[in-house]
Amino acid sequence: MSTKDYVEKDYYKVLGVPKDASTAEIKKAYRKLAREFHPDANKGDTKAEERFKEISEANDVLSDPARRKEYDEARSLFAGGFRGGGGGAGGAGFGFDLGDLFNGPQGGPGTGAGGGFGGGIGDVFGGLFNRGGRQAAPRRGADVESEVTLDFDEAVDGVTVPIRMTSQSPCKACSGTGARAGTTPRVCPTCVGSGHVSRGQGAFALSDPCRDCKGRGLIVDDPCEVCHGSGRATSARTMQVRIPAGVQDGQRIRLKGKGAQGERGGHPGDLYITVSVHPHPVFGRKADNLTVSVPVTFPEAALGGTIEVPTLGGPPVKLKLPPGTANGRTLRVRGKGATRKDGTRGDLLVTVEVVVPDQLAEEAVSALEQYREATASEDPRAALFKAAEGA
Repeated sequence: MSTKDYVEKDYYKVLGVPKDASTAEIKKAYRKLAREFHPDANKGDTKAEERFKEISEANDVLSDPARRKEYDEARSLFAGGFRGGGGGAGGAGFGFDLGDLFNGPQGGPGTGAGGGFGGGIGDVFGGLFNRGGRQAAPRRGADVESEVTLDFDEAVDGVTVPIRMTSQSPCKACSGTGARAGTTPRVCPTCVGSGHVSRGQGAFALSDPCRDCKGRGLIVDDPCEVCHGSGRATSARTMQVRIPAGVQDGQRIRLKGKGAQGERGGHPGDLYITVSVHPHPVFGRKADNLTVSVPVTFPEAALGGTIEVPTLGGPPVKLKLPPGTANGRTLRVRGKGATRKDGTRGDLLVTVEVVVPDQLAEEAVSALEQYREATASEDPRAALFKAAEGA
C-alpha cells in the first residue's frame, strides 16, 4: 500500500466509528464487521473479500496507538485537500500533486543537491521534513529501570537518595539525526518514510518494520562519527530521588518523565525504581503498622501492670497490660506505626511474650508450689480434650 493511499483512505469511515472513538469502540466495530464480511462466511464473494481486507487494514492502523497517531497527523497535514497530476479539483488544496511529495527518492521534483533529503516529505510518518530539517513525529523516550536499597527506618519515614542512571539520549553531535554534521538523512525509498512495510497473508494485510531503515523511516548515507548513524548516545547522570514515606519491600515506584529523553521533541520516558528494604532487628512491618514483640514476666501477665515499649526513632511509650494477659496477645499503640500517603501514621502492634526464667530462687519456687496446689482443681486442657473427643 503506497503512502498516498495511506493518507487518502478514511479508516474511521471504513470501520464506521467517529474520529475520537476509543480503542474499545474500534475493537468492537472491527469484530462486528469482520464476522459479517469474513471470507469463510462469504465464499466466492469477491466484494466481501475486498471489504474484509479494507476492514483489516483499517483496524491494523487504528488499533495501534502509535500508527493511529501518525495516521491522524498525516491526514491533518493534508486536510486542505489534494490535486491530481492532471490539475483536477482542489482549489483550496496545496497546489501540487501528492505524488510529487513522495517521489524524491526516485529522483523526482523533490530531489535536492547538497544538504537536501533527496525527496519531498515522504517521511510524514516518522522522519524529518524536507530541506529545512524541521522535525516531525516525536518519539517518546524509553522507560528506565533502577533499584535502591533502604534501611528500615528510611522506608518508614521516607528519604531522598542519589540514583545514577545510564540511558540512551539523542546524540549531541548530530542532534539525533544519525548523520554527520553538515549532512542530512534521506527518506527510505522502501517504506517511503513510514518505517513500516505491508505484506499480504491471505485475506489479511500485515505490517512489519522496514528492514532497510530498521523502522526509522530514514537512511543515513554518511553516518555520524560519534553514534555511527544510530542517532542515540549513552549518557550518565545522577538524580536526587525522593522515596516516599511508607514504601514497602519489593514495591515499584514510578517517576513520570524521569526516564530517557525523547527524540525530536518527544516526551521523556518514565523511571521505575524497585525498592529493597533491610530488615530491622526489633521492628517488623504489617501494611501501615509496625510490629514488635515485648517480653513480660509471669506476674506482669497474670496480675497486669504498666510496661515500657520501644518505638521506631522515638522515645519509649507506656503500655498498660490488663490482668490475665495471655502469651501471644497483641495490643495496639495508636499512631506509632509507618507513615501513610496522607501523612497520618499507622499503629504499633505489640505482641506479648511471657518469659519463663531458666532458674528460680527458693522463695519463688515455694510461691509457685503454693500456687500450683491452690489451682490443682483447674485443668487448662480440659476444653482441648473435650473438643478432640467430639471431633
